[in-house]
Amino acid sequence: MAEGGNWRDDSEPEWDLRQRGLLCQSYHFQSHSENASVEICIMMNWLGYGPEMRQARRDAYREIDRIMSARADGEIKRITTGSKAEGLTRSFESDLDVMHVFRNVLCIEDGVQFDILQREITVFRLSTIMCYPGHCRLILERAGIMYRVIFDALCDDEYGRSLLCSDLFVYEFTPNYNLPDLVNHDRAGPSMPSSIRGTWHVDNVLSIPCHCPSILQRWAERRRHCPSPAIVQKVVSLRAYVTPVGFKGSRYRHVEWRICFNTGENELVSRLNNTQVYIYVILKMVVKEVLKPVNKEITSYTVKNIVLWLAENNPQTLFHERSLFVWICEGLGELRTAILTKRLQYYMIPERNLMEGCGIAEEQQRTWVATITGMINDGPKLILRLPKIRSAIISHPEPLMWYSKKRVELELLELKLFNRHFQCEDENGVLNESDPIYQAIVERRCEILKDVRQRMNWEGSRVNDLFEIIKMMLS
Repeated sequence: MAEGGNWRDDSEPEWDLRQRGLLCQSYHFQSHSENASVEICIMMNWLGYGPEMRQARRDAYREIDRIMSARADGEIKRITTGSKAEGLTRSFESDLDVMHVFRNVLCIEDGVQFDILQREITVFRLSTIMCYPGHCRLILERAGIMYRVIFDALCDDEYGRSLLCSDLFVYEFTPNYNLPDLVNHDRAGPSMPSSIRGTWHVDNVLSIPCHCPSILQRWAERRRHCPSPAIVQKVVSLRAYVTPVGFKGSRYRHVEWRICFNTGENELVSRLNNTQVYIYVILKMVVKEVLKPVNKEITSYTVKNIVLWLAENNPQTLFHERSLFVWICEGLGELRTAILTKRLQYYMIPERNLMEGCGIAEEQQRTWVATITGMINDGPKLILRLPKIRSAIISHPEPLMWYSKKRVELELLELKLFNRHFQCEDENGVLNESDPIYQAIVERRCEILKDVRQRMNWEGSRVNDLFEIIKMMLS
């Protein structure tokens, strides 16, 4: 929806929102931050971040993972991670992060016996000696089924032992989705990115499951307010993974691996309450739309860890819809401290500093600290710096409600279409477009886009291409 209108920023506490306001015609943001928090929580739901929409996204990507894993003949399991798995982004809003996990390979830490494992499982031993916390090397303990990508990535460590080289490993991997217009890109960290028609971007990470009970047990034994003991045990049961990327400052990063807990973190985020989720989403918007890091000095993963620490260290009763702005400012304060000190403990392995080697220059550091300080001082007004929320406020109430309903239905159709696409493909990747369910979804999607285009034209827009409209709506 087009932006318009002006916010009054003067000595008057009451702001005129062109006779519309945030669910009322005038609002005392500074003196009524609790009421502002409630209204923003409602608006976040309209914007597609409510529990029902989050669950629909999670279900859709789990189904895609199931279909794609079944096609891999039991060798590789696909797991969607990141914001898509968390249900927090629309179809075109961010990259799709996918782990491709070997089924017949396992990494184990010292002290774990592997004699009871089936002989076809290839076993590597984690070696954390001389490695930065959260990183390791993989020493071959037993060769079972030896995939070509693993065999070609083995190297000698000069002591007669075989190491799995992370650099060789990641370059041996080429994702293949049997999709038209698929373009593979250069390596980015542990990922081999690909894109389709320049619109769908996928970060593919080939990884190996890891059994490290001592690391998970240390995490489980921490005193905490959240999550509950039952969820803690579930996270422990979900094990860890190693991904092919070493520590930036290490001389041996080409043979180092990073220990990750992707599925456990997905579970933890899914257990956050609505207010905690909205804090997470808004802080991500601050990073992306206000700070705008160029070289990933700060990422959404930084924000995720801040929110998980906040949830663990504070009573859950304090996280409610009337306290949203209090916790947004608290989260901003933690982010400011992390930037200023260049230190943020990794939630799963606190010894690892997520800001180590982040590459923040001094001038950039000063600018970001000043910007965040200004936002904290703004109180509820800080929300106006976020284009997506500001546009929603200005278009409220009737245009936003109409548009929100259209966008929600469109996104649900897009998720169903994505699933149906893979269900209707044959073994050669040829799509059966005559499938009646596939056709019905496409037709309804087209009807919605035409309705939106007509309203946009009434409001003066000149955008007519339906594909451009769907990208705008689901980004």
